[in-house]
Amino acid sequence: MGTLYLVATPIGNLEDMSPRAIRMLKEANLIAAEDTRHTGKLLKHFGIETPLTSYFEHNKINKLDYILEKLSGGDVALVSDAGTPAINDPGYELVRAALASGFDVVPVPGPSAPLAALTVSGLPTDSFLYLGYLPHKTSERHKFIGQIENLPYTLIFLESPYRIVESLEDLLSVLGDRRICVAREMTKMFEEYWRGTLNGAVEYFKSQPARGEFTLVVEGKRKVESGKWTEEELLAAIKKELAEEKSAKEISAELAEQSGWTKKEIYTLVNRVR
Repeated sequence: MGTLYLVATPIGNLEDMSPRAIRMLKEANLIAAEDTRHTGKLLKHFGIETPLTSYFEHNKINKLDYILEKLSGGDVALVSDAGTPAINDPGYELVRAALASGFDVVPVPGPSAPLAALTVSGLPTDSFLYLGYLPHKTSERHKFIGQIENLPYTLIFLESPYRIVESLEDLLSVLGDRRICVAREMTKMFEEYWRGTLNGAVEYFKSQPARGEFTLVVEGKRKVESGKWTEEELLAAIKKELAEEKSAKEISAELAEQSGWTKKEIYTLVNRVR
């Protein structure tokens, strides 16, 4: 009986391909790939001649029996288009089927876009929640973001260049002006990491060309460390924010996360001290 190896591949820079990953792909009897054309280029670069078969969202059910049969005769390597397989792709279903059939499943660790972005974000890494792509439709995005609004974990999303501004606007609308790191084209020629607040991210990416794949790392719900702020503490914070020429809406959203006061209460105070 063979083993199913989950082989991580580069998310952009081919120098991130590990020696072990190259060896496992060479030694496997078969490579199951999300896109055989894309993976074929990778194999050609490293001189790997192992046979390829496709395994992706629209043929995952039909291909399960074929891949399991191949596992009976030797090792099979599973790869995605980029990064770690079974993260945000149908690989997990193959893993479940292989385990249920008594095969060993072994990881060959390597690049992963969500973890790479998290580690350089400057946001807490002790607890985080990876949520894949945000829903395509605005109404569904709002509903989805609302369900995770009060979670204290650092939030990680993927997004396409065609919806990046709309998704940032929706995150700002529902979550308030939290801190964010936007990672674009990681490990590639036009690699970029933008760090700031959601409001700033909306304005910045409105002026940028729709190019590259994005990973968004967003601050979780802040905990009020010592109970609700006194009015004097809140007024001092408001005056500081006003000195930075922030709007009442921006101040209300930001300080509500920290103070324990509602956005409406803070908005009223901002207009009172102006």
